[in-house]
Amino acid sequence: MLERQAGGETSRRWELYRVLAEPLRLRVLALAAEDELAIGELSDLLREPQPNVSRHVQSLKRGGLLAMRKQGTRALVRVEADALRDAVIADAVAAGRRLCAADGSLVRLPEVIALREQEARAFFASNDEVRSPGVDFDTRAHLLALGMLLPRRKLAIDVGTGDGRLLHVLAPAFSTVIGLDRSQRQIELAKQSLGTTAYKNVELIQAEYDDPAVLGRVDAAGGADAVFASRVLHHAPRPGQMIAGLAHLLRKGGGALVVVDYATHEDESLRTKQADVWLGFSADELRGFAEEAGLTDVQVQQVRHAHGAPGPDGHLDWQVMVARRA
Repeated sequence: MLERQAGGETSRRWELYRVLAEPLRLRVLALAAEDELAIGELSDLLREPQPNVSRHVQSLKRGGLLAMRKQGTRALVRVEADALRDAVIADAVAAGRRLCAADGSLVRLPEVIALREQEARAFFASNDEVRSPGVDFDTRAHLLALGMLLPRRKLAIDVGTGDGRLLHVLAPAFSTVIGLDRSQRQIELAKQSLGTTAYKNVELIQAEYDDPAVLGRVDAAGGADAVFASRVLHHAPRPGQMIAGLAHLLRKGGGALVVVDYATHEDESLRTKQADVWLGFSADELRGFAEEAGLTDVQVQQVRHAHGAPGPDGHLDWQVMVARRA
């Protein structure tokens, strides 16, 4: 029995050593340990033909070293969570990292990640659509989220406020409302949307959510009671990192993050029509992002699409996630 066990273990280890004997696989492994990456992104980073990269990815996947998930027609890979517990694999990742540092692919990684939102930035910089502030499908989702919040409503932040439609919902409910958007054009649209309503408690700021000026403004207020991110997560180059950043805006001891975004779908056309980076998220993905950010009491509820809803995304199911800062 001992021989059989030893033989089986030896066979598995030899297979692992065989998989790790190729320098390109070490580089793939190291980059996939840094971030979840599409096959095309790995190809760009490694400056290798995509079929060649795919072949090596498959070898690493069969060896249990890489996990793969589909997003429409794209395949994304990352290092398996348990793989790095193996000392041999951890050493292989370290060796691959040295190779990637030498060939420059590690330095180029942030540039490749940033390309994910390049089209989105251009899209929103040129988007001139101002939608009605009436209670539509989008607003229904936010009203559902409001019902899941604690009563305290001193400060609310609308991240990626766009045309400002959510401001019409938040302004009557919170003492102070800040609408953030990185696009000057979108801030102008939000001003048009507010029109003559002249909410005295609404402030529009052109900035990223992690801008030092924004962080200082929020810290001075003791943190936000609620942060809303509606249809912005699928434009984020690193969704998990964005959730973590939004969590830091929350008031300690119960501040709530509300994320409204698409459920997982297969409509690749939205990459072109709306510069979407991600084709929605599963409930488990949203929960995972929130829990990794240290948020608690995570709730996710699906909002079924409205029949005949307008817009290129009117046929999609949405999700509302509410999570709180402990």
